[in-house]
Amino acid sequence: MRLKTTLEQWQTLQAIEEAGSIQAAAITLNKSHTTLIYSVKKLEDQLSIKLIEVKGRKARLTEYGQTMLRRAQSMLDQARELEVISEQLNSGVESQITVAIDHLCDPTWLYNPLGKFLAKNSTTSVQVVETSLSKTTEMVVNEIADIAIINVPITNFSAEAFGVTTMLPVIAADHPLALRESVSIGDFATISQIVVRDLGELDGLKKNVGWLRAHQRVTVDNFDHAFRAVEQGAGFCRLPKHLIQQRQSKKIKVINLEYSNQYQVGLHLTLPKAAKSGLATRALYQTLLASAASRQLGI
Repeated sequence: MRLKTTLEQWQTLQAIEEAGSIQAAAITLNKSHTTLIYSVKKLEDQLSIKLIEVKGRKARLTEYGQTMLRRAQSMLDQARELEVISEQLNSGVESQITVAIDHLCDPTWLYNPLGKFLAKNSTTSVQVVETSLSKTTEMVVNEIADIAIINVPITNFSAEAFGVTTMLPVIAADHPLALRESVSIGDFATISQIVVRDLGELDGLKKNVGWLRAHQRVTVDNFDHAFRAVEQGAGFCRLPKHLIQQRQSKKIKVINLEYSNQYQVGLHLTLPKAAKSGLATRALYQTLLASAASRQLGI
């Protein structure tokens, strides 16, 4: 069905409502007073309702006019958004970017600044891929990711400091070792160890990290499953401090492990495609760096 009205007519009605008079709206829209009167009169004729009341130099919308403009507001907003999107696409802004986040990273370090980025970049969708060990390297070396949060810097790829994750040894709160003031690494030899697997696809590149001398292992895909496994008494594990603090589970206990109580892993930010990175990628990268700087300053 062909529409009777145009966006320009609704924009005119909006301008009159905001300006309070036809003359002021004409100045705002850079049009003549006569043109606006004709536009409103035509709109009223097309809809068969009175939209504006003029008293002296003042003009205000009728009750019907206010109702119609409220309905038209979202249409005007969407039209303006379409113009912004077209300008961004014309300037080379990517429609989608991929961010690889190492499983050791606190997700809030990504999603908080990502929310701010998305609010200013309506044309770009973001795909987030969780990685670990060799999978992290693959995403960078093969340029699958546009931005990558990695642990150890990768050869020939520049990286900026992004944060530090502390790893703590934990076990089920009702396990006998949880009652001890101090535990030695040898005490773990006969207890199942919860291990997070290397998510990489190439066997030749897969890595093992940390102490792995337990006689029995339970291997899982991520720290969420590792956390749940520890809660249920399936074994011991080292978990990120931020995960332990966020969940505050009474079912697990951080233990005092002699000579190996905690260790820290530095996290870094890198642009795998370097100079080939697009405008949206660079904008998000700078947003992430600014967020990291604020965290370090405690802002």
